[in-house]
Amino acid sequence: MSAPATVRTVFAHAGGSVPHERGFLHRPGTRIYYEVTGEGPAVIFAHGLGGNHLSWWQQVPRFCARFKCVTFAHRGFAPSDAIAGGPQPRDYGEDLAALVAHLELSDVRIVAQSMGGWSAVEYALLQPPALRGLVLAATSGTLDPRQGDPSGGDLLDAWQREQAAKQASLQQRGIHVAAGARMAREQPAQHFLYGTIDAMNSTLDKQAVRQRLGESRTRKADDARRIAVPTLFVTGEEDVVFPSFVAPKLAAAMPRGRAVQIAEAGHSAYFERPGQFNRIVEEFLSTLN
Repeated sequence: MSAPATVRTVFAHAGGSVPHERGFLHRPGTRIYYEVTGEGPAVIFAHGLGGNHLSWWQQVPRFCARFKCVTFAHRGFAPSDAIAGGPQPRDYGEDLAALVAHLELSDVRIVAQSMGGWSAVEYALLQPPALRGLVLAATSGTLDPRQGDPSGGDLLDAWQREQAAKQASLQQRGIHVAAGARMAREQPAQHFLYGTIDAMNSTLDKQAVRQRLGESRTRKADDARRIAVPTLFVTGEEDVVFPSFVAPKLAAAMPRGRAVQIAEAGHSAYFERPGQFNRIVEEFLSTLN
């Protein structure tokens, strides 16, 4: 199957207009859909299991006046090509490296949420010269979260048991686990949109992908120390998917890591609390060379 020609237009934002491009990147066995909005240093946004490139609709308009915003759909996630049996997360890091090369980016920052952390961490461990900084939102990617549990795993085990019950309750009430009860209650339109974006991949076996993600979460503290670029963990106080309490210790294991938490936010603070999330990321980006 041949990819359609890259489509180039312009995108209007509050301060004027910027170039906009969308296309497909050929990868072994698939094509990966991407969009590029704006000019300047690149910020690549890597979505979670419940999303795709559209997940960042509240970030791109904010950042595109100063940055080249790159969004994409992970392999197997629409509008990227479907993959028989679903995607293998082990391919994510190399896919991201290929996208950077395809777009000829030499000055890169990455903002990754949940599953997107698998792409971001693996790419960072390649120690590419283009990478300037990393934001890990509600994720440790392939870094084993037990490395951040001060109890040696007991606290994490207890947390996971407690959250499993909460997740089951949310699902029974028709609430998206990655959106959370507060979003459903306080921002029903946001919650509806979150579920609608997720439903674009309703034929994908996400449980199988989730299992593969868990199986590949094996990186140890020594790997965290190899991520030398400034790294910011952003967590939600009410997250029932990612154990936010491990983020500060994981950040401390990195040469230039730190962690912040957003109050009254669940797993998807970027979607639920975009104003706070964007300010935190913007301040972080302003510190990078």
